[in-house]
This record gives sequence, structure tokens and C-alpha cells, in this order.
Amino acid sequence: METFEETDNQETRELSLIDCDEAGGFIAKGGPLSKLSEAFEERPVQIELLKSIAGAFNQNHIGVFEAGTGVGKSYAYLIPAILWATKNKDRVIISTGTINLQQQLCEKDIPAVEKILGKKIKFVLMKGRQNYICKRRLMEAASVLDLFEDETEEIKRIADWADESPTGSKSDLTFMPSENAWTRVNSESDACMGKRCPFFNECFVMKVRKQAADASIIVVNHHLLFADIESRMSGTGYTDAAVLPPYRRIIFDEAHGIESAATSFFSESLNRFKINKLIFQMYRKRKGTEYGQLCSIAVFSKNEDKLDQAYELTNKVKNAMLNVELAAKDLIHSDYTMRLCDDTARDFGPFIVSTSALAEALGNFTNLVRIIMEGVSDDDKDIPSMWEAKAILRRLDSYVILLKNFALWSEKRENVYWIQMRRLPPDMQRTEAEPDYITLNQTPLDISTMMRAGVFEEMNSVICTSATLTTGKDFRYWCSRTGVSFLEEGRLISKAFPSPFPYDKNMLFAVPSDAPLPYQAEFQQWVEMAVPNLIKAAEGRTLVLFTSYESLKSTHKTCVALLRGFNGLIMKQGDDDNSRLLERFKNDKESVLFATDSFWQGVDIPGESLSQVIIVKLPFSVPNDPVFMARSEAIEKRGGSSFMELSVPEAVIKFRQGIGRLIRRSDDKGVVTVLDRRLFEKKYGINFISSMSECQKIYEPLKVITEKINRFIFN
Repeated sequence: METFEETDNQETRELSLIDCDEAGGFIAKGGPLSKLSEAFEERPVQIELLKSIAGAFNQNHIGVFEAGTGVGKSYAYLIPAILWATKNKDRVIISTGTINLQQQLCEKDIPAVEKILGKKIKFVLMKGRQNYICKRRLMEAASVLDLFEDETEEIKRIADWADESPTGSKSDLTFMPSENAWTRVNSESDACMGKRCPFFNECFVMKVRKQAADASIIVVNHHLLFADIESRMSGTGYTDAAVLPPYRRIIFDEAHGIESAATSFFSESLNRFKINKLIFQMYRKRKGTEYGQLCSIAVFSKNEDKLDQAYELTNKVKNAMLNVELAAKDLIHSDYTMRLCDDTARDFGPFIVSTSALAEALGNFTNLVRIIMEGVSDDDKDIPSMWEAKAILRRLDSYVILLKNFALWSEKRENVYWIQMRRLPPDMQRTEAEPDYITLNQTPLDISTMMRAGVFEEMNSVICTSATLTTGKDFRYWCSRTGVSFLEEGRLISKAFPSPFPYDKNMLFAVPSDAPLPYQAEFQQWVEMAVPNLIKAAEGRTLVLFTSYESLKSTHKTCVALLRGFNGLIMKQGDDDNSRLLERFKNDKESVLFATDSFWQGVDIPGESLSQVIIVKLPFSVPNDPVFMARSEAIEKRGGSSFMELSVPEAVIKFRQGIGRLIRRSDDKGVVTVLDRRLFEKKYGINFISSMSECQKIYEPLKVITEKINRFIFN
């Protein structure tokens, strides 16, 4: 057995290396997997990927591996991860982008790998604590149900469920509670009383943490991992438990989404609903009666008389928020977003005045809360309301910082500051006088530095894998966006492992040569003529992917009218919950689904139910998206081409994700039809074409294409 010494935090320990050939043998012909599976078929590309991952563990490398659909990347990283963890009593974190993959790993893949290896291993699926019930908060909410009539029934149902639930996890609920009801009873770090809590021994979060403390494999989502990384970078360090127990090895599955997930996690936003919700939890006066956490605290405070100021201060916050919205709407006019930058700073003047006033009003209110809390004696500081108030104060303080940052934006150019007008969903419009509302947003311009410092430099080895990491034929774009490019020479290994599926026989790629260009006025009308004909050619069985919801709605309406008498369902995203739409699409083999952003990736529909994917336009980012604009400007300022360095590679990855919905197993067969002839008309089209697997390609008029599609699918 090969060993080597590793120094970690001034402590040197001897580690056992994985025998790469032996590891590959577990899934090779004649190995344990072949004996366990009747449908076994050796995949040389999977064995090669597994050995590369094992080698990255052995050599403390950062491994960036693209694994095409069908390679079998889950087994390829789970076998080395489990071998490493059991040999070295080490912990490996597996971070994914979707709940579906987390559940598949824990319910199916890890138990299967345990059988292949003949080893049992302790593994845990960890979710953010906000996904779990807090029994103390649930009891508190249930004791004041009369104050929250809208949520009374939901809280009662949650309480009944929590009495029986072994996990306390939201995903195990038999119904979907409203956000307001759930956030009143879920676990909050700042509201946690720890060992002082009367429910400490029954706490669902503590049970999961105890399980994780001695688990070898912990499965998380990207968001929770970034919460842990942020905590460690902020002072917890890497040797002790933070959000997760300590670890030095990470596997990122669905790694193409890391930049988006990190950007989302490190962004901040506020709107009137977020502020009002926190203020109402702290203090509210209705029909002459005062209630809220502040009232409960004041009873124990020597500064109880200060509570008289609360009503006036909360009204000032509401009025200041109203002024922020009015100033924002004056700025935005008919646009939906606007960025605060050098070109717009002068226009933002009145808005900045209003945000400063709101920051002051919120600050005055939080100061009052602190004065009343400071008046509580040490003997009473463990009352639940004090802990709830701490959680609310933390959030209000973060909003004050965000509001002040808008005034200081020119000194904080590492962030993008922007405002957005949004519309309430129809079910909420009935209860609100104003259906439109404003959000204030702060988004990191670049997450690569944080990723390099907090993840890649601190970990002993990191494996990043996905079906779509390359653009064209290299990893440069993904590596530059995520910070991998900054690693010292020799630490990074990268390789693409192509899909073993027979794309050359089973996939037809078609682009109509007579389509108008997407920026021409007649394009949408042409789409509404072309899509019904393509649906007929495939006899349904079609997923239509859009980049615009307006285009989707218009095309769907036309198709419903033109395809009267069509046997299958013609569904569109928004008609029902996404998972239910997909289930109906799978079960009705002649159905059609019109979808936008969230359906471009993560959708797995093998078999005849999906025989055609139509991509209406190349998925370029909306050019006036504030964060995209800021990132483009940063590239242009250093002399680069934002179109070729950002727009095109970003669109290529999403394009590849969309194409990837079609062939999900080796016997799948079908067509990808792209209605955007820029693929063949523009120079940059080669970036998209060269990123695809080899397959049959046709560039002909629509009429010819529909005939060939029908023959290809049904012959």
C-alpha cells in the first residue's frame, strides 16, 4: 500500500493512497459491479474518469473533468471518495446544484457503491438549517395563533406533522406551506438558544449535526457549502466545525453552476415585503393592541417606557420605504431594471437621498430595540423573544448596510448596485393596493477571487465535474470565471471525457436556412408558424426552449389554436408546478412542453416522450441585465472583447445544457432543432457547433427539415 505524509495545520499525518487500477477494477468487466448488475456494460471512459479522480485525490490536485451524458460520473467520483474516506478516516464533501441529484446520491447511488465496494460508510445529506422545524419556535407560533389568522391552519398542520416526523425537514411535509408560515417556525441560527433550549435534545438540526460530525461523506447543495465557506473566511477557520464539520476535500457535481450559485449566495437584496415582515415580527399595533417580540421583551426591561416610541419609529420606516419605491419608479419609468454606475449616478441622486433616509429610519428603530434589550437583566436574557429579536436585528442591520452601500457605491466597485421593478404574483395582487414593487440589489462583480482564496487554495483536493464545462474545446472560460485559472502551475489537471452514446446515429441537428434572423421584426411570427409544423413532424414528444417568456406565451397560444385536434397535451411553464408538468410530460408520450430558463438544465426525460428539443434562440444573456452589463464593461476596460470572452462562452454552456435534454440513454433517438440560423451565418456560430458531439447536421429550408425529422424519428 502506497502512503505519503501530508501536513495540515502544522500536524503531519500519514495517508494511504488509492490504488487507481484496483479502484477502476470495481466497475470493469469481471469486477463487482458486473456481478451485481444484469444489464452491466463496461464503460472504458467511466473507468478512465474514475482513475483520474483517484489520482487527483492522491496528488492533492484540483481536478476539472467534463463528463458527457452517459459517462456515469456519480460512480466515477463516489468510488474514489469512499475509498479515500475509509482508508484515511477523512471526510469528503459532495456539493450538487439540484435537490434531485442530492436525493439520487443518498437514496440510490451511495448505497449501490457500498455494495460494489463491500464497505459500509456513514453518509449524511445536510440541508441549510432553515429547511428544518425549530420546535421552540413552533411552540411559540402555536401559542399566538389568534394574531396571525392567515397562517393559523398552516401552523396547526405543521405542528401535527412535526409530532410524527422523524426528520423535521420541509421536503418531507405532505403539503407546501406559505413562506410566511414556514419562516415563523423554521430553524434560525441567530434565534437558536443552543443547550439552553428546552427542546435541545429533540432538535432536528442538532440530530443532523451529530450525524454529520462522524460522517465520512456529507452531501450538500452549493448554497450550503458557500455558507460554510463564508463562515470560515470570516474567522471560523478551516480546522473547527462551522456550518459543516471540518473537511479538506470537495467534489463539486453540476460544477457548471458554481459561478451562478456563488453569485446568488453572496448577493444581497431588500424590498418592502422583507422589511415589513421583520418590522411586524418585532412590533405591530392593530386595533389599539401592541404585540410582537419587542413587547414581550419590554415586559422584562427596565427601559419598558421606551416602547412608546416604537409606533412612531415603525411608521417612519414604512414611509421611508414608500419614498424609496417612489424615487425608484421615477428612475426606472418603463424599464424593469437600472444600474447605479458612472453613466447613471447623476440620475440616482434623489434615490440615494431616499435610501439614506430609510437607512436612518431603520437604524433608529434597531437602536430602540437594543435599548430595550439592554434593559433586560441577566436572569431574563434567555427568554425566547430575546433570541428571536437577535435574528431579526441581524437581518435589519444587513439591510441598513446595503442601503448605505448604495450611497458609497463608487468606493465599492467590487459589487454591482441595481434596482429592479417586479410584479406580485396574481394570488398576492388581491391583498396589495400596488401590484408592482421595487427590489434593491447588491451583487458581486466577480467571484473568482473568493473561490480561489476560500476554496481552491484552502482545500487539499477539489474535483469539479459536469457535462458542460468546456466552450469550444477548452476549459478556459469556466476556469477564469471560477478562480481555477489563478492556481499555481502544476496543481490543476483537466480533461474532457466524451459521452459513450452514439450521437452520430441517434441525433439529428437541424437549423432552418429560411428562418428570419432573431433580431428581425418578422422572426416571432415565423416562429409561431414553424413550431406547430415541427411538433406535427415529431408527432408531439417535443420540449420547446425559449429565452423569453413573452415569446413563449405568444407561441403557445398560437400552437393551441393551430393544433386543434392534436392528441397530446400542449403545456407551458407556469401552468403548474414544474415537477408536476414534467411528470405529465413523461407520462403522455405525445405531449409538448413550452419552457424557459429552469428547464434548460437538470431535466431528465429518457425514452420516446422526448424525441425533439426545439431551441428558439441562442441563449445569450439579456444585454441590459445589470450584472451582465457590469461584467462586460470590466472586460472591455482591460482591453478584452466582452462578446467573445463572456457573451458567447456563457451562451455556449447553456446551449449545450439545452441540447443535453435530448439523449439521456444509449437507445434514445431524436432531433435538436435550432430556429436561430446565426449558428451558420455568423463567425461565432462555430463556437456553438464545435462544442457539440458529432452528429448528423442539416441546414435546409423548414419544409425539407420537417420531412427529414419525421423520417429520422419514425424510420
